[in-house]
Amino acid sequence: MHFQAIIIGGGPAGLACAAALAEEGRDTLLLERRNQIGPKVCAGGITWSGAARYIPGHVIERTFHEQHITSGLQKIVLKYAVPIVSTIDRKNLGQWMAARAKKAGAVLRTGEQVKGIEENRVRTGSRTYRFDYLIGADGSDSLVRRYLGLPTTRVGVGIQYHLQGGLPDMVWHLDPRLFKSGYGWIFPHRDTTSVGAYAWRRDMKPSALKAGLHQWMDRRNLSRRGLSPRAGLINFDYRGWRFGNFFLAGDAAGLASGITGEGIHSAIISGKLAACCITNQRETSPEMRLLLRKHRLHAKLLKLIGRNRFTLRVMPEMLIMALRLGLLDYRALELGSSPVSKS
Repeated sequence: MHFQAIIIGGGPAGLACAAALAEEGRDTLLLERRNQIGPKVCAGGITWSGAARYIPGHVIERTFHEQHITSGLQKIVLKYAVPIVSTIDRKNLGQWMAARAKKAGAVLRTGEQVKGIEENRVRTGSRTYRFDYLIGADGSDSLVRRYLGLPTTRVGVGIQYHLQGGLPDMVWHLDPRLFKSGYGWIFPHRDTTSVGAYAWRRDMKPSALKAGLHQWMDRRNLSRRGLSPRAGLINFDYRGWRFGNFFLAGDAAGLASGITGEGIHSAIISGKLAACCITNQRETSPEMRLLLRKHRLHAKLLKLIGRNRFTLRVMPEMLIMALRLGLLDYRALELGSSPVSKS
């Protein structure tokens, strides 16, 4: 069976690519190894100037004009006239994007894991498909990336609990003693709240990150009784996105932020751009150029923070102070960007 384009992975990158290709009349197949599209270990935060621009209002659960940022020494509240961050449920986002891709004419097959890749074909457990173009949107442990021979050394770890009930405030906690160069988060949703922590795996073992998260949750009287943590890897080791008739998008390309782990915006942008290249519309976009520029900036900042114990201890406090004094715009820490107005 032959398709002009085959996409491996049914996350935001793959679904954005599938919809864009099908809308241009390309014969498109998306293969998702899970039985259901959507669910994933994810805090569900999207920036208003980034991914939220591509997502309809009914998928967004809560929107925040304030961000509470704390450390061992400081606490600030950033307030903006326009929303800063919203939260979404990954299952609902995936289902909406899947419905859009199907309506455009893409073929979506779930529960079908790709076992092998050759020059112009992929093999699943029961079938072989031929392609003109292959898009790897298969996450941080991408089979397509491995086929291309690209190493993955810069990887973050996220661990989270979903608590019942939506807490009032969105909180970011920077504390090197607990999270090294990463952070702890509280992201309220409609009926639940994601509480978790993120760090560069080079800096912290997952077991140490989980211990730091537990300590922080205990300080804030956030009970995890009866709950099990969920963990996931976040690839920010970008080494390119186009390789002849092969493409990488989203986490498979290493386009997540090394600083925050933010990845939904970059997934949508890169998935759309891969489709544009295949349909000969354009080879790049202003959004992708900005994304890559900010990705490089985040990588440099992460390297600076974790250079030694002194910078690891001092840099988070300096970042918060710069935000407090207005010397640094919060949008500088986002992969998506647009002008904002403070209240």
